[in-house]
Amino acid sequence: MKLNYLFPNKYKKIGWILLIPSAILGLITLILDYEPGFLDFKVPAVFIDGIFADKYFYGIISNNILNEILGVFTIIGSLMVAFSKERSEDEYISKIRLESLVWAVYVNYAILLISFLFIYDLSFLWVMIFNMFTILLFFIIRFNWQISKLKKLAGHDE
Repeated sequence: MKLNYLFPNKYKKIGWILLIPSAILGLITLILDYEPGFLDFKVPAVFIDGIFADKYFYGIISNNILNEILGVFTIIGSLMVAFSKERSEDEYISKIRLESLVWAVYVNYAILLISFLFIYDLSFLWVMIFNMFTILLFFIIRFNWQISKLKKLAGHDE
């Protein structure tokens, strides 16, 4: 079965190299509220709405771009890991991939639904920030778990 929507297998390793350090550094950055001064830049922005400032549709703002860099690397790395072919991609692995994606969407939106009902104010903003990344992370975790179970089962059969 030809899967045109998947990256070649070599992209999986590149994805892990991007994903692991950027996710770890992103969490550390958020926990410690670290923003190095050399990453302060004036950047273009859309929908500017400061707390004590005027609202603009478009403009230039001063911003520390560390969070943006780490977020972009985390997303690109996650996409490469999640959507790279396995070494031997067949119909059964495609089935596992689809089931894992559906499962990740269900779990992600179940968490989001619970968050809508029980988490408020700034805490909800934090949930939404993490929610941007969790669907891909849930997929990666479940897909790799199912593949490892398949490999163990295949190892016992031989």
